[in-house]
Amino acid sequence: MRSRLPNDAETNGYGELAARMEGRARAMPGFVDVKTFVATDGERLSVIVFDTIAHQRAWRHEPEHRAAQQRGRDIFYSEYSIVVCQELTRRSFQGEHKP
Repeated sequence: MRSRLPNDAETNGYGELAARMEGRARAMPGFVDVKTFVATDGERLSVIVFDTIAHQRAWRHEPEHRAAQQRGRDIFYSEYSIVVCQELTRRSFQGEHKP
């Protein structure tokens, strides 16, 4: 999810709601990981990973998550976009730590 928050989002309870939703996501079947990054221009990127598309869809339709999404549209987000992806291939590298 790519998003932007207005300046008053934290004072309106965004941090508390975001932490609660992360906890709910972590408790969902198939949850793998979540990471959030904030760019210098204020754009946020949250990557939430589930092991299957069925588990991701279950998270999408989870009632408390749906209510939080509506609250986000009503109060918090000035804009957002969501992209759901499936992994096609995976490559990785884990070299030794170099000083």
